[in-house]
Amino acid sequence: MSLEHFISEAISPWMKKEGPDSDIVLSSRIRLARNLEKYNFPDLASKEESEAVIQTLAGACKEKSCGNFGEFEILHLDQLKSLAKRVLVEKHLISPHLAEQSKFGAVMLNHDESVSIMVNEEDHLRIQCLFSGFQLNEALTLAAELDDWIEQKVDYAFDEERGYLTSCPTNVGTGLRASVMMHLPALVLTKQISRIIPAINQLGLVVRGIYGEGTEAQGNVFQISNQITLGKSEEDIVEDLRGVVLQLIQQERTARKTLQDGLKIQLEDRIFRSYGVLANSRIIQSKEAAQCLSDVRLGIDLGIVEGISRSILNELMILTQPGFLQQYANEMLNPDERDIRRATLIRERIKLEEA
Repeated sequence: MSLEHFISEAISPWMKKEGPDSDIVLSSRIRLARNLEKYNFPDLASKEESEAVIQTLAGACKEKSCGNFGEFEILHLDQLKSLAKRVLVEKHLISPHLAEQSKFGAVMLNHDESVSIMVNEEDHLRIQCLFSGFQLNEALTLAAELDDWIEQKVDYAFDEERGYLTSCPTNVGTGLRASVMMHLPALVLTKQISRIIPAINQLGLVVRGIYGEGTEAQGNVFQISNQITLGKSEEDIVEDLRGVVLQLIQQERTARKTLQDGLKIQLEDRIFRSYGVLANSRIIQSKEAAQCLSDVRLGIDLGIVEGISRSILNELMILTQPGFLQQYANEMLNPDERDIRRATLIRERIKLEEA
């Protein structure tokens, strides 16, 4: 494998598998924060300590007997160009923090990109397991297996009372963040989402945009995750999130039916107008593209738009991000040039699907 392997395709192999409830739940993720006992945490670590952490983890994960995860490829962030790092962020393989702020960061990726291990981000390790659709328990099982496998080879910073010790106090305890990426266009169109988000926050969960903390929810895609990591077991944290997600799925389906029953013509008009924009625009900004893609995806899910697969829209939602546009153009583009390139790419991709 090589860097080109990870940045050449917008859709990771795991994303091509259609999971349960994938009309609404795009992906499920478990992330574990861990630190090694004998080294300073990343913010205080010297260059030598940071490199020692990378070598320790890379050596462990290079072994052929790495469980069910396959072999890992290690990428050193200081050896990557800014555009390559941006593409990895857009694919959710690394965090914006690792790409922009880590002094001595690295990431280890398995062949289908369903597992990434960020090294020297806020913590020494951020183990991330991704599944398509609503598969939180499956992601937890895999993350726990990998966590146990690594812990056989290193000593984690752990306190009998506090649990796993982390750089940020909000991660102390289990160090677990469970999150689900959901497409909720009907709850947005019916304006129910403004009532639902505060209610979710009161349950100890948080609603964010597509790229996590501080990002906007573009294309009606929301990331829902736990806030509390201390005082609950990993299983209880996941079960609490599962319960809320199940309710959201039901509410989104009810809202979709309400729109179809009461505003059928208006809904169809909106969806086909968006399809027309995507198929014919010569200039389109990322926010408008994301909204139109969301509308057309809703049309596919409701059987209003036929002949286009749901996966092409998943692909375009990532492919039309700034990093990928410049990667495919093989040059740096200013915002106006990106808007033109985005419109061209979408038109050509839709024509391929229609052929």
